[in-house]
Parts: sequence; structure tokens; C-alpha cells
Amino acid sequence: MMTFADRVIDFNKQLEYNGPALPANIRIMNPFKEEENALGISSTFYKKYYNDDNKRHLIMGINPGRFGSGLTGVPFTDPKRLKSECGIDYEGKITHEPSSVYVYEMINAYGGAGAFYNKFYISSLCPLGFTTIDNKGKEKNYNYYDSKELCAAVTPFIIDNIKKQIALGCYNDTCFCFGTGQNEKFLNKLNNEYGFFNKIIALEHPRFIMQYKAKAKQFYIDKYLEAFSGVR
Repeated sequence: MMTFADRVIDFNKQLEYNGPALPANIRIMNPFKEEENALGISSTFYKKYYNDDNKRHLIMGINPGRFGSGLTGVPFTDPKRLKSECGIDYEGKITHEPSSVYVYEMINAYGGAGAFYNKFYISSLCPLGFTTIDNKGKEKNYNYYDSKELCAAVTPFIIDNIKKQIALGCYNDTCFCFGTGQNEKFLNKLNNEYGFFNKIIALEHPRFIMQYKAKAKQFYIDKYLEAFSGVR
């Protein structure tokens, strides 16, 4: 019998973008192809927390960033949190991603990684990330909705992968969305068209909280916990 972990690992292995060409100066970021250890590390993570056939509620972020799942293959989990909070070894650059800091503070308030991941599966609307080069020649994270051209190009890929992620073993009564702006708007648009979920609950994105609302962090942790307590 395939476990939830087996299905996620297979999903990550097959992730590849084969859609229309992306706009100039934007590249796809696939940690499972680019980072030598991402598939192995993430597989260890999923076998630790998802080695069963239980259903979970899906939480959807935007798309992977370079310093979190772009390295570990685990959404909202940077190398620091992978080691300190999940007890999984990581050999490589130890990066710090503010979104990961917030997510694991919230997870600890929920009851810890084991309790949280037993009920929830975190992913992204677009399970592969994007980067661009700024005027100073530095690589930067890019969101699927940051340009109309990119969003149009990757929409079929996003739709296909929402279906695949529900099929991993996720409930479709309620989906949680990280991002109360463009991410929520786009997910609602797709949901109105395709009927993926009965209800979508949007929560402020962890990066937004850490960047603009850090002093009110506990308020948002409580808000998250209240939202998550409303599902079975």
C-alpha cells in the first residue's frame, strides 16, 4: 500500500515544467532537479511525518523560494528549521528564511511538527518557483502572479498540479491559502471555475507577517490556530 509519503515523493520526482516559454529574464526553479540533496532530504521528511494513509487538509502558498524549499524541498522549511524543529540532518548552506521562522513558531504553538503534519499538508499553488535577475545582477525570488505573461503561461501547470495535490490524499471540503492578496484572488478564480474545494480560508502570508507585522506576530499565530481548529 502506498502511503501519503510515497505519493508526495512520487509527485516531487515527476515535477517538471513543460508549458509555454516563460517571459524573458524569468527562469523556473526546480529544487528536485537543481539541488543534489533536495529529493533525499524531503523524502526523509515525508517518511517521518506522512508515513501513513491518513487524509490531510491542504495549505497552499504561492511558489517555492530560494532559501527555504528551494534548498530543502519542503515548503516553508529552511535548513535551520529542518534541523532544529524536524530533527533532520542537512549538509550544505544553512540559510534563514523569515517565513519558515513564523511557520514553525505557529507549528510549535499548535503542538509540534508531528501533530501539525498529521493533519495538514503544506504546498503551493505553483509547486515550482521562479527567479529573475535585478538591475544589479542579483538573482531574486519571483511570484507566479508578478507578471500577467508569466501567470498566463503557468496557469495550466498550476491547475494540473492542484488536481494532483488533492489526489495525494487531501480533503476538498476546506483549503487554506497563505496570502490574502493576489494568491487568494487567483485561487478563488480557479476554484470558481473548477470547483476544487467547497471553501477556501485565506490567511496572511508568513512573509508578509514577518516583514510588516512582526510586532503582532502572536495575533496572527492565534488567528492561524483558530482557523485550523475549525476542521476535523
